Amino acid sequence: MPTIVRAGEAIARTLVAIVWFVMPFDTSPLARFAFVGEVFEWRGPAPFFFVAVPTDCVDEVRYAARIASYGWGVVPVHAVVNEIPFTTSLFPKGDSYLLPVKAAVRKTGSINLADRVTVEIQITAKRDFDEQRPTI
Repeated sequence: MPTIVRAGEAIARTLVAIVWFVMPFDTSPLARFAFVGEVFEWRGPAPFFFVAVPTDCVDEVRYAARIASYGWGVVPVHAVVNEIPFTTSLFPKGDSYLLPVKAAVRKTGSINLADRVTVEIQITAKRDFDEQRPTI
């Protein structure tokens, strides 16, 4: 019987994750915007891929960050890149912000260095962000 319960729990967790990814953002966002940007690489201990937030969206991010940021200027976001949804955080860089594009997103969307991608970003209050995360 324990095997059935564990399998049921795994199925339930998977369903929660699937529902979370397909559900529309149902909280009032602090900021929501879309743009097209180019994927670039930042070499550090490991390569990371980012899309820069355009300068005309930076003030909106800064305003929302006053409520949503969890420190160091980092802002948690719900992002969609080429129709692939995921959660991440914007990183401040100079007078702008960078959106990291996760390896799983790049692989799923066949996104490569220097590709132009369509990006949607939604910033919500921290409590709303945490409530929308799947508990897996």
